[in-house]
Amino acid sequence: MLDMLCLTGEVSWAGGVTMFPRANAKAWIGAAEDGGATLSERAQGLLETLRTKGASFIKDEALDELVNAGLITSDGFAGRREPGRWSVIERGEQDIEAQARAYLRRYGVVFRRLVVREPNAAPWRELARVYRRLEARGEIRGGRFVNGMSGEQFALGEAVDRLREMRREGSDGSLVVISAADPLNLTGILTSGERVRAIASNRIAIRDGVAVSTMEGDCLRPLAEVNDAVATEVATALAGRRVPVTSGYVGRA
Repeated sequence: MLDMLCLTGEVSWAGGVTMFPRANAKAWIGAAEDGGATLSERAQGLLETLRTKGASFIKDEALDELVNAGLITSDGFAGRREPGRWSVIERGEQDIEAQARAYLRRYGVVFRRLVVREPNAAPWRELARVYRRLEARGEIRGGRFVNGMSGEQFALGEAVDRLREMRREGSDGSLVVISAADPLNLTGILTSGERVRAIASNRIAIRDGVAVSTMEGDCLRPLAEVNDAVATEVATALAGRRVPVTSGYVGRA
C-alpha cells in the first residue's frame, strides 16, 4: 500500500482533496516562496506560528489562504472546519529537481512562460538553476527550440529529435481532440487570442499542432482560420457527430 499524504482545502484550486505519494508530496505542494504581499497579515502571522511552533491543531480563516498558496497541509480530510493538525511544507533542492524533471517529461521543451502557469511551481530562477545543472551533465539540451519565446529554453534529447523530424516531414493534417483540462491547453497562454477555460467538458481540436477550434458546452468557437472542408471535419470531431454548423450553437444529439 502506498504511503499517501492528503492536501485539504475548501476553496483551493484543486477543489477538495488531492492525494500524493508521501515521497513526492513536497515537490508539488511545498511552496518555494511565501507569496510576499499576496498573503494577508493574518495569514503571514499564522504561517510564522506554524514555522516556530511546528505542527499544530488550529482553526482559523487564514488557513484557506495558506492552503491556496501551497504552504501548508493537514493530516485530515475534512478541511479547516474540522479539527486537524496543520504543518508547513518546505521544499528542498531535491524537490525542485523532481518538479523540473516532471515538467520536461510533460512538455518535452520547457521555458519560463510555459512553467509560470503551473500551480505551485517553484520560481523559474530555481528551476532554471536545476536545468542548467542537468544540461552541464549532458542529461538535457539547452538552446532555442520554440520561436517567439524569450529567455532560456531546455529540452529532452528525444524531444529535440522529434521536433527536427517533424520539421523535415512537414504537416500531415493530423487532427487531435483534447480536453481543455489537459496541460496541452495553451491557447491564449503561448498563443494569441482568448483562453479556453480549463474545464474537463470543454474540448479543443488541434490540427498539425495548432489549436483551430473549441467546443464549450454546446457551442463551437473557431480559434484559427481553416477552409470549409477542414472546418467541417473539426466540428464533427469536436461534437462527436456531424453537425450543421462549424461555429456557434450546435445543440444536443
